[in-house]
Amino acid sequence: MGLNETMSADRVHIGFFGVRNAGKSSLVNVVTGQEMAVVSDVKGTTTDPVKKSMEILPIGPVVIIDTPGYDDEGALGEKRVKRTKDILRSTDLAVLVSDAGRELVPAEKELLKMFDDQKIPYVIARNKSDLLSEIPSETEREIFVSAKTGMNVKELREKLAKVFPKGKERKILSGIVSPGDTAVLVIPIDESAPKGRLIVPQQQVIRELLDMHSVAVSVQVGELERSLHALKEDPAVVITDSQAFRRVSEIVPERVPLTSFSILFARYKGELSQLLAGASVLSELQDSDPVLISEGCTHHRQCGDIGTVKLPYLIHAFTGNSVKVDTSSGNGFPDDLTKYKLIIHCGGCMLNEREMHARLQLAESAGVPITNYGIAIAKMTGILERSIRSFGEQEE
Repeated sequence: MGLNETMSADRVHIGFFGVRNAGKSSLVNVVTGQEMAVVSDVKGTTTDPVKKSMEILPIGPVVIIDTPGYDDEGALGEKRVKRTKDILRSTDLAVLVSDAGRELVPAEKELLKMFDDQKIPYVIARNKSDLLSEIPSETEREIFVSAKTGMNVKELREKLAKVFPKGKERKILSGIVSPGDTAVLVIPIDESAPKGRLIVPQQQVIRELLDMHSVAVSVQVGELERSLHALKEDPAVVITDSQAFRRVSEIVPERVPLTSFSILFARYKGELSQLLAGASVLSELQDSDPVLISEGCTHHRQCGDIGTVKLPYLIHAFTGNSVKVDTSSGNGFPDDLTKYKLIIHCGGCMLNEREMHARLQLAESAGVPITNYGIAIAKMTGILERSIRSFGEQEE
């Protein structure tokens, strides 16, 4: 997968923030080299966050986000400010765009405090510096730029790269599959599968196996047993779509490691321990207990939809009780989670790591246990312990 094909969830999300008329959208256009945002002398031209996936050197694949002015007014303005705050949950790197001809105003100082509170690395871009008679000395996090003349735009990109911490490159299959091993991937193609394509976790696992010069055997459930018998030796692991967990576990011998894409990605993103702990609450659910089932993306729900149909059915079959299910999707994750007994979230493949961790933190702060689809299904089908055995984890 080339840099231009990098999934949005794996790109660095760079948010441009500021008050109205600071030239934020103009600077975004210059940084990206595109007319990404509409610009005007009228305050509040940007009404909704605008996103663009691209590559910016020396950072690499990024998502650039232009946000509404943080000092917007009125009832509609409050909603725009709320959207700006929501964007902070997925922001890996922030740019505060401020007018170089004045001191920082209270709204800008509030934004800086939120960056600090949420541990978001940031740069202050002092725009309209072409109007200054003398350019002041810059600080480590401050740079004087001009969207009008292009002054210091290249230097802004370089400063962003310097303040952004580069983590260690992680592998999805680390410790599970070695170069030359065979992994069997069970990918059901049913009414809920996207037409003509694989979902993101399936694509990423296959690509990583290819990069490792390992063998990826992709099958549907009906071909699984025959495929296992055709192999000369046991595969290193069988990875299944969560919805087929029960059927797959009946086919795969106990000696062969078995897990799901959802559980694998929870481990990959460092979320496994919290999500395992949340799964234990499934056994405690009573009639009318409120449960939130949340998806990180939006899609057309079909008759066999996992979030609205299959999971509620499984919960009822597992507990013998009828819980009260609320659902959310995309950016609609609730701010107030305190009413829920449990949250069951999707694998978050379309969310970047910061956004997913922010949702986990919101749940933890509200004192509400959270788990994900794959772990919940493994728990309710009695194979959770087996599905995490190869990770060296224990169910809590």
